[in-house]
Amino acid sequence: MATKTSQEQQRAGVEIIHGPEECFNHSLTLLHELGFPRGVLPLKDLEECGLVRETGFVWMKQKAPYEHFFVGSNTLVRYDREVTAYVEKGKMKKMSGVKSKQFLLWVPIVEMSIEEPALDKIYFKTPMGIGKSFPIEAFMDEEEKNKYLEQVKA
Repeated sequence: MATKTSQEQQRAGVEIIHGPEECFNHSLTLLHELGFPRGVLPLKDLEECGLVRETGFVWMKQKAPYEHFFVGSNTLVRYDREVTAYVEKGKMKKMSGVKSKQFLLWVPIVEMSIEEPALDKIYFKTPMGIGKSFPIEAFMDEEEKNKYLEQVKA
């Protein structure tokens, strides 16, 4: 009998969604529930995603790795075929499958969080504990930006 891997054990009793449209909608719902802007994980051609609510473990599988340039933060980010994390409100930790290009090197991103108390910045952390924050609007789509700017002005 084969021994289950750590990831297989994490996925026991999980919500699994298949199909590009269903996974895309599920990912947007999850990001909203966690308080993150929709554009922070711009994954393409999703095939499968899942969530273990009990532990907060999530994964998203796409057909192929994908690179995305965030204009608002002037950052190139690579998403592997599978992206995983443990999530809670305002935080994704123990992330895998996400790298940011910094000074010609690909640096893994292991955590991202919404900075308290203003909730106007997203903080990204590397395995070395070094981090950088960016304005939250750098990762918002146009609809989110408009709503955010209206709230800030009010």
